[in-house]
Amino acid sequence: MRTKKHEYDVTVAWTGNHGTGTSAYNAYGREHEVSTPGAPTILGSSDPAFRGDPTRWNPEQLQVAALSQCHMLWYLNLAAEAGVTVVAYEDSAHGVMTQDSTGAGQFESVTLRPRVTITADSDPDVAEQVHAKVPEVCFIARSVNFPVHHEPVILMERSEVVRSDG
Repeated sequence: MRTKKHEYDVTVAWTGNHGTGTSAYNAYGREHEVSTPGAPTILGSSDPAFRGDPTRWNPEQLQVAALSQCHMLWYLNLAAEAGVTVVAYEDSAHGVMTQDSTGAGQFESVTLRPRVTITADSDPDVAEQVHAKVPEVCFIARSVNFPVHHEPVILMERSEVVRSDG
């Protein structure tokens, strides 16, 4: 089997020098920008627990978002291949990170909770089964060393009856 290589370039630029650089732990900001050609810049910071700006994305949130995005995109692909028509998809993903007494930490788990609405003529059992296939192909989920759990909810699209009293 021939393999393909995909490469991704991003620039991360620290913008949190408040005049004295890193002269002290509380002297600098955690603000930064994440950019790549052709896409909007992501305003980043650290988690507010680590002196970050809560109005900016932090790396931990971006990790959870990447897992959720990858799962969704593969799910839509596999659903289409399986004959399931998805008309809405929303995920409320949740990540848990643990930190030890030295300050080091790691993700313990991420739980994806996709709410998927399918057409009335789609099979809800097949729609649910597709979720189980995603971890085998999702690039991001295959790259992390912690469990990614799935708690999907499948909803059927309501078909409206149109009456004409003509």
